[in-house]
Order: sequence, then structure tokens, then C-alpha cells
Amino acid sequence: MADSAGIQQGSPAVGAAGSVPAAPGAGGTEGSGAAGGSARIAVKKAQLRSSPRPKKLEKLGVYSSCKAEGACKCNGWKSQNPPPTPPRTDQQSHTVNLQEPCRSCSHTLGDHVTHLENVSEEEMNRLLGIVLDVEYLYTCVHKEEDADTKQVYFSLFKLLRKSILQMGKPMLEAQENPPFEKPSIEQGVNNFVQYKFSHLPSKERQTIMELAKMFLNQINYWQLETPSQRRQRVPNDDAAGYKANYTRWLCYCNVPQFCDSLPRYETTQIFGRTLLRSVFTVMRKQLLEQARQEKDKLPPEKRTLILTHFPKFLSMLEEEVYSHSSPIWSQDFLAGASGGQIPIHTVGEKRKPSEPLPHEENKRPRVVGDIPMDLINEVMATITDPAAIPETSLLSAHSARDEAARLEERRGVIEFHVIGNSLNQKPNKRILMWLVGLQNVFSHQLPRMPKEYITRLVFDPKHKTLSLIKDGRVIGGICFRMFPSQGFTEIVFCAVTSNEQVKGYGTHLMNHLKEYHIKHEILNFLTYADEYAIGYFKKQGFSKDIKVPKAKYVGYIKDYEGATLMGCELNPSIPYTEFSVIIKKQKEIIKKLIERKQAQIRKVYPGLSCFKEGVRQIPIESIPGIRETGWKPVGKGKELKDPDQLYSTLKTILQHVKVRHTHICIQNSHQNAWPFMEPVKKTEAPGYYQVIRFPMDLKTMSERLKSRYYTTRKLFMADMQRIFTNCREYNPPESEYYKCANLLEKFFYTKIKEAGLIEK
Repeated sequence: MADSAGIQQGSPAVGAAGSVPAAPGAGGTEGSGAAGGSARIAVKKAQLRSSPRPKKLEKLGVYSSCKAEGACKCNGWKSQNPPPTPPRTDQQSHTVNLQEPCRSCSHTLGDHVTHLENVSEEEMNRLLGIVLDVEYLYTCVHKEEDADTKQVYFSLFKLLRKSILQMGKPMLEAQENPPFEKPSIEQGVNNFVQYKFSHLPSKERQTIMELAKMFLNQINYWQLETPSQRRQRVPNDDAAGYKANYTRWLCYCNVPQFCDSLPRYETTQIFGRTLLRSVFTVMRKQLLEQARQEKDKLPPEKRTLILTHFPKFLSMLEEEVYSHSSPIWSQDFLAGASGGQIPIHTVGEKRKPSEPLPHEENKRPRVVGDIPMDLINEVMATITDPAAIPETSLLSAHSARDEAARLEERRGVIEFHVIGNSLNQKPNKRILMWLVGLQNVFSHQLPRMPKEYITRLVFDPKHKTLSLIKDGRVIGGICFRMFPSQGFTEIVFCAVTSNEQVKGYGTHLMNHLKEYHIKHEILNFLTYADEYAIGYFKKQGFSKDIKVPKAKYVGYIKDYEGATLMGCELNPSIPYTEFSVIIKKQKEIIKKLIERKQAQIRKVYPGLSCFKEGVRQIPIESIPGIRETGWKPVGKGKELKDPDQLYSTLKTILQHVKVRHTHICIQNSHQNAWPFMEPVKKTEAPGYYQVIRFPMDLKTMSERLKSRYYTTRKLFMADMQRIFTNCREYNPPESEYYKCANLLEKFFYTKIKEAGLIEK
């Protein structure tokens, strides 16, 4: 085994350049001289696979059981099991004879390979690849001195030997399958880059990403020290845990580099913080030492990166690796929430099955009016290029409410943590201090709430609190209780200390809470808001229109007297902490697209003169230049020319609307004072007819329908739309009348579309 955890692949500059390092010998048995081990095996496999079929049969016969009658127990032709030295391909130049007898059982070679007569060339080549892997492992077993490594090699040797005998695919049997720890090393480094460097300008952030890729690449080809070597160096370490990881690393990462019949995984993708801690100190020391030794060989553009930036990067990462409270190792890592992750792909990494292939993007059906992707990409490049857009203040009057908070989080000024009290685990002093801080913030900001009640809920193990930390102290939070079986979460307290308000913290807090719940697959919030909090919750997407069925929450949440129940439905596709940034970018894209379209339309058309000649109206499409702007005729519905058919269709629609209206009335308990069914009475709505000049109701429409007033669908639709418009004009948006007009309008247009009177 190589001394300690030495570097086999050359200087760190190799990894930084993005090239694949030469692989060491399996387990380090051949030291640095085995750099071409995998290449040599690949050459041997290519030579063997290009051999004549009889030669292939002879090779496979050595590892195939005898099929002769009489239940022969011989497991390999012309050999003992296992052979003293595996046969070499280049020494077998004699003519292959299927009648040649076996030294072990005296049966012929043909009796050992009858099962291969009808096997395809592809399958035979696969089996031959396993044969050479078996022979390589056999050599490793005899050369290896370390007992733990030797045992793993021998287990893999037997596994591959069995795969040849049974003509199966090698499957590693283990109590636990990859990945062995979450988050992985790659994800942790990913989170680290986002956590510490996302605020940097694009060019500097790119440098950090280069360093991260280089570091991950080094780990993927790092030679772990054997368990016995580690026991000598770190006698008090978790020996059993390291040995388990070392065995997994050999089986899944190291040996498959050379024995490609075994599935290979990247070290950084299947191992996590535990393995990284066991190698980081030694690895960091040797990487920096080697960089100093080989600094004169580095190209100038890499020298600063390796000698200046890389040491600082490793020092900062070391703090997070060995810290007991680093957020980058949390599966609920919030600083790198959706839309904020920086993917770091290591050399040789395969595309994950969940990622769409580039050509799959082209298979998606195009929508009429879609903008070409090349144009979108061109505009995107423009708005993301700092040189192409004017410098503007990110905190201008038009910035999103959470812009300042988001920037502070990126700089590490503020942090977000979901915490709670526990009856099962030993109390964490820092968390308990934060809970006390939250109790103080809620008590000061919510004076009408009894302090004993706030304390009981904040420290209740069933409740959690998303806490906002600044300079190590709590300045705000949202206390909540999750009801996964009912599909909702109740927000109990929400406050930010008074001297830290008007900085966007409240909005950013709520956005983090939304993303936390999306990860936990709970997509509804409920809360009772007093008159001072209703405005805040409205801005965060809450409404009095509750989407959760009443049966789901009655009896589960406390009813507060004088407060208003509000709800919010989450969309799992929205990255809420980056939502305002995305909207801002979309606006910029649309603005650029409009500017480009306007630049294309340079022709100036003369004004219309037809109206001076007495023409009252003209088709829109006849206006010169209108089509060049991209205008298209609005899709028209089917106009029923048969009066009886039109009457029947409109009658059915009107009847459906009345039934739906009655349902809404009952649901909202307004049976006696509803303005839709009959004309509004002056006594019930003073001043109504001063505001509404053209009243309309469902009774009047029924009478008009009977008198055959509606000779076209447009007349009918205009009267119905008048009902909804009048209602919204007279009543405030928060009223039940206003909401029901909206609901009934949606229902009406659904029925119109179903009848084919307008296009869907």
C-alpha cells in the first residue's frame, strides 16, 4: 500500500486542468509504477476480444465447469482450482483443439464449453473481460501484504469467478448500498461554495468553482491508507467505522477503476463527511506540499490559483469539515435552496438519470407563439453579462422586498435554522439559548399574547421554529406546528424584533419556511392573523380563501377570538427564496425581446384616412403593419346560426350558472341578500344605481332569453360579463360578493368553452 495517503496522480495542477489522472495500481500494490495498470488491462482485453472464437472458448473453458455426463465436479478445464499462475494469453499460440483432455477430470475442452456454443459474440466478450479481471485480482491477492486489503481482493476474486461459472453479472452483496452517507462529499462542497462564496462577482465565483472541482477530482483518485496504517497514525479513531468505509471504497471506487466488470462509483458521490474527515488533514498537507515542490512546473495562469487561492480555500473548507455546527452538512441546507446550488461535476462523472439529455429538450412539443431558444439564449447572455447592461443599484426603489435580506444571507451576516426542543436528545446549549431568544422576541413583538402561552409553544417538542440569527443572536422567527397527516402546517407566531424591521427579513423568513415545507411535502399553511398582521400575510401570498377542506383542520388548530383565518397554498415548482430574482430576470428578458422586436419594425406606415371618407369600422387585420408586429387574429368560437340550437345551448348554460350560483349562496350563507338572481333593490344597496349605470341580473337574462333577444352568443356573453363587472365595481375586493363573482365568472367561461362557443 502507498505510504499514508500519498498522491499518485501528480500535482494538483493536473486536477485543476480538468484532465483525468492516471490511475494507480489496485490498492497501491504496484506503487507509482502501476499508473498504467488500467491501461494495460484494457489493451489485454482488446487483444483477447479480437482473437478467433476457438481461442476465446479455450480461455473461457479454463474458468467453466465440466458439462460431461456423470455429474463431473471439475470447475475449470486443464487446471487446478485456482491455478498456480494464471495462463497468459500471449503464451497460447498453439492450435486450439476442442478434443484436448482436461488434467483434472480427463473430459475434453468441448465438454467444458458446451454452454457457450450459441452464446453471442457480445456476451462472450463480456465474459472474457471478467476473466482478465479475475486474473488481475488473483495477482493482487498474492502480492498484497495488508490482511484487510487481501481479504477484499479475495472476496472480489471469488465473486467474479462465480459470475463466469454462472454466466451472470457481478453483483456486490452488502447490507447497505451506495450512497453510504448524505449529503455526499460533492454535495457538501457544493453547499460550501454556495454558503461562503455566492455573493462574489461572477469571475471570482468561477475561480472558486475551479478550486472546488479540482479538490473533488483529487478525492476521487485518492489512495486511502489501510486500516492498519491508520490505527498506527490515529490510534484513538473509530477503527471499525474507517475499516467499513475502506472496504466500501475498495469495492465500489478503487478496484473498479481496473476491473471494469464491477460497477464503479465516484468517491465524492457515495461517501460523506465521515470519510472526508478521515482523510482531509493528511490530504491537505500533502496537496500543498506537492504544489510547493512542483511550483516551477506549473503554467503561470495556474500558479496563482494553486499557490495562493487553493491554500485559503482548503483552510476555509477545513473549518466546515470539522465544525460540529456547520450548516453545509445539513440535509435541510437552506443557504443553497432551490435555484441557488452551483453544480460541481467531477471528471468522468456520468449524467444522472434524472437529468434530461440535451436532445430530449428538443422533443418537447412547441407551443404556438414560442420564441426560438437561440434567441432566448442570446438575450439571456446579454442580461447576465455585466458589460452589456448598465450598472444599477440592487437596492433601488424597484427592488424586491427581500433583496437586502438575501444579500446579507449570502455574505453570512444572517443565518436561518429550523430548531425545536426535544425530549429524546440531550439538550443543545446553543439551541436552548436560541429558543429563549425566540421567546423574548415573540413576547416583545406580540404583547397581547400571554408570555406563559408563548413559552409553552416555543418549547413544546411538537412545535418547531424557523429562527433568524444575526451576529449569533436571535432577531426573529416563525413558530409552527406541522400536521403531515392532514396536509397542512399551522403558523403560530411570526415576528422580527422592532429595530431590525423594514429590511425584508419577514419576507425572506417566510420564503425559507415555504421551501422547508416543500422539501417535507406539506403544501398548505393556515394561520389566525390579527388586524395588524393581515397586511403582512397578504403580501406573503396568504388569502381568506382557504384551500384546505374544513374537515381537515377543525379540531387540530386553536381558534383565536378576533383573528382572521388565512391560508396559503404552496407551489412545489417555485424556488421561493429566489422567486423575486427570477421574476426580475424574466422582466428583463421580456424587455429585451420587446426592444429587439421594435428594432426589427422600422417601417413607418401612413395614418388611416378611410374614416374621413365615412367608414365606421374596419377589420383589425386590414391596418397596415399590424401583422408585422406579431399580431394574430383572436381565435373565434363557433357561432350557432340555427336560432333554436342557439336558444337551447344558451338556456342550458344559464341554467348551469343559476345552479352554481345557488351552490355558492349556500356555501357562503348569503341566501337572502344576493344581487345576482334578481335586480338589486335600492333599499338594500343605497347609491347602487348612482354607481352602476347598466345593471344586469340573472332574472333579466332569463326574460331576455325567453323573448329571443339573444340572436348571437356575443350578446349573451356581454350581459353575463356585465353582472360580474358591476359586482366588482360596487363591492370591495375582500367582500364575499366580489369573491363569488370571480368564482361564478370562472364557472361560466368553463361552460361556454364546453359548449364550443369560444375556443378552449
